[in-house]
Amino acid sequence: MTPDTLKLVFAWYVVFIFSAVLHEAAHALAAWKLGDATAYQGGQVSLDPIPHIQRAPFGMILIPLVTCFMYKGGWMLGWANAPYDPLWAREFPRRAALMALAGPVANLLVVIAAAIAIRIGLAMDAFMQPTAEDLHAGLWLTQVTVAPEGGGFSHGLAMILSMLFSLNLVLFTLNLMPFPPLDGSGVLPLFMPRRYARRYMDFVQQPLAASVGLILVLVLFNQIFGVIFILGRGLLYLGA
Repeated sequence: MTPDTLKLVFAWYVVFIFSAVLHEAAHALAAWKLGDATAYQGGQVSLDPIPHIQRAPFGMILIPLVTCFMYKGGWMLGWANAPYDPLWAREFPRRAALMALAGPVANLLVVIAAAIAIRIGLAMDAFMQPTAEDLHAGLWLTQVTVAPEGGGFSHGLAMILSMLFSLNLVLFTLNLMPFPPLDGSGVLPLFMPRRYARRYMDFVQQPLAASVGLILVLVLFNQIFGVIFILGRGLLYLGA
């Protein structure tokens, strides 16, 4: 593996840890503010990655590194989770739905912040829109924006901002898919009467529902995210 690939793996891992921890900390903070202190007591209301890694070492260390090495530094994905009290969630289904929504919203805010930084870079001629040649196979998620030749520091910054934009758009899109066990399925009770919300929550917590949901995610995600990514990148360069 080349030094350039190792640099990409390191950069992806830093961006992944930040994005995953922010997502789970947002869940934990929302739950705490809405009456469930389970994650707060476990140290999850924090951007410190240690409590999150301790809770999900497989999804926070092994899987991200394996996926990144498999794709030669062009991609990384894994998972973390913040605990919550299921009895609290069943008693207050709308509060639980807001907790579920908090994680994807945190990722969307990172997408917006990265987009603003990229637009500032474009205005300062530090960044430019990638060409078709720039978006070569395996690295397109790291090249939402690129720096001119000889850009020095701008090249590294463009890569990091591209990763933040891409990965958080992935996390936002993936987690809002309305299939268990993803956050999107937990958001739906926000729009249901309480008695139906409780029945629905009982249903999605069954192992069979989660299994079917994961199959649907595997079948549909690439198509859905492809559209979202093209739309997001188009909006990023609108008028530029």
